[in-house]
Amino acid sequence: MFVPCDHGGPSATCDFKGFTLLMPAVSVGNVGQLAIDLVISTLDMAKVGYFYTDCLVPMVGNNPYATAEENSVELSINAEVYSLPSKKLVVLQIRSPFIKNKYRPFCQMLLAWVKSSKCARVVLLSSSHAYQRDDEQLLGTPLRYLLTPDLETAVGGLMQELKWKEMEKVAAYPGINDTEKVLHIPGGGITKRLFTESCSNGIQMAVLLKFCSEGDNIPDAFALVNYLNEWLQLIKSEGENSTDTSSQWKIPSSWRLLFGNGLPPALF
Repeated sequence: MFVPCDHGGPSATCDFKGFTLLMPAVSVGNVGQLAIDLVISTLDMAKVGYFYTDCLVPMVGNNPYATAEENSVELSINAEVYSLPSKKLVVLQIRSPFIKNKYRPFCQMLLAWVKSSKCARVVLLSSSHAYQRDDEQLLGTPLRYLLTPDLETAVGGLMQELKWKEMEKVAAYPGINDTEKVLHIPGGGITKRLFTESCSNGIQMAVLLKFCSEGDNIPDAFALVNYLNEWLQLIKSEGENSTDTSSQWKIPSSWRLLFGNGLPPALF
């Protein structure tokens, strides 16, 4: 359930009609969540509310986008909503894993909110295990996209112009029956369920994902957010013919402790 804040500031709004909802899947390497961090931090988005749900592991922490000592003590929780009306963009950031067997109720609650708030479309940032790619998926770029039928009619042509690769379906029974193909996103968390339910409910959804492995996934996050920017043009690239905007994304202050504290000098 979405709960609005009363301190979002002058740019905050809870009227999301016609907005694009951008959100991550809790997936391998947390790539989608890291990419969302870059978007919120760079665009200086205002927090307008949070999701009250029992589907996520509870957590609380300091403001991950603190810019000064004054706002560093603000609290953040496991699912928060940010808005930027000037770009008709609303972002849901998820900061904790799902509780077992809670994927379905979360997807149902989320899509019900998307419908009631009249968001124009949903863009899900995700990732998938690189080591589980088939032969076809090993070729070319590690970035892929998926579109629901309702969004395909609207932006399918643009994806072709961008020369993006659609996520390939794989054999349902490899080595036994290679003719029957299914959508398989290993390590993708709620990605497949949310996508299939969006198809069934007539919701316009795009999934952007990257094949990756666990480790230092900051480069994967930059690659995914640059991929997103090719389409939505959230920030402008510096060069006329360049699509790489990596140097323009603002790294949030919370990333300084992404791998914990440094080694204590007393060890040496």
